[in-house]
Amino acid sequence: MQELLERLTALDPEASESFRVVSYFDTLVIAGAGPDALLRGAAALSGVVAGADRRGRIDRRAPDGRTPRTECLVRSPQRACSVGSVWLERSGDPHANDEMIVERLALSLDLVEARRSPVSGLEFVFDPARTVAERTTMLAKLRLKPGSRIRIVATRPDAPATTAASAVLPTRYGIVRATLCRTAQEPPSRPAGLGQWVRADHAPDSWDGAVIALRLTEASAPVVDATDLGALLLLARAHDPQEPHEDINSLARLDVRSTQVLRALVEADSLRSAAAQLGMHHSTLQARHDALTRELGYDPRTASGKVRYAAAEFLLRLTDLRTTPRPAGARTS
Repeated sequence: MQELLERLTALDPEASESFRVVSYFDTLVIAGAGPDALLRGAAALSGVVAGADRRGRIDRRAPDGRTPRTECLVRSPQRACSVGSVWLERSGDPHANDEMIVERLALSLDLVEARRSPVSGLEFVFDPARTVAERTTMLAKLRLKPGSRIRIVATRPDAPATTAASAVLPTRYGIVRATLCRTAQEPPSRPAGLGQWVRADHAPDSWDGAVIALRLTEASAPVVDATDLGALLLLARAHDPQEPHEDINSLARLDVRSTQVLRALVEADSLRSAAAQLGMHHSTLQARHDALTRELGYDPRTASGKVRYAAAEFLLRLTDLRTTPRPAGARTS
């Protein structure tokens, strides 16, 4: 557990502690960790004993991974989960990330339990590796015909469950809650990614689109519909967020001002109008344009350059920036 924590820290020493907590548990779950590993992970992150009551069975782990010999005198903070409850044994004032650690521990245990004893079977319906026959069998249990029209909605894993069939599942972008919808309705919470309407036996296509759409949400657009992405959805599906193309890396390395200059160069009708928009002298902007062309490996003002920029800027939003190389002192855009 400690080795994994050190690797995550090395990816981005400046990442917030809360982000590290989320990444830590997501990594464990996606790797197939069991309840004991999750408890040991919570203890390693918090520096105190972590415990769980799973259907009346008490399990506790100290930061060194061993079962503590002392009795459990305090459960703070504590959080309920589907099989019971989880907690940290922190005496005195809580630390800043105690609540986050307990929340992610509870969520991760829920996901592990769902994998071991699937109730809804949605993981079969959404899994592209399953055969059509396997998905059809599970659809029948959900009282759905293969040709029924459905869409999948992706929300944060801690989003409130609804009466519709839902499950918390791992994805290439972390843990996400999937909800199967048979009628057009408001998403259960925001942010939300809406998958395309498809036949029920093509559910993996809608699920994939929903996950991508959720990743593209932002404050100004808390709900994104995968259908609105058009051909960009094909581009997103071909993208590997862990091994981004060099065009994406080049954008990620730019500082804030260079990013602003590049956007103006791409969007403005002329170099002079871009300079006026940025409040820069024409000759100064020309020099910045030449430097950016060398750094990017293409001219962002040509037709093909604008397409490359637009594609890279779109895929940058789907990229795990912790794995993207940046020079010292660079800031994300």
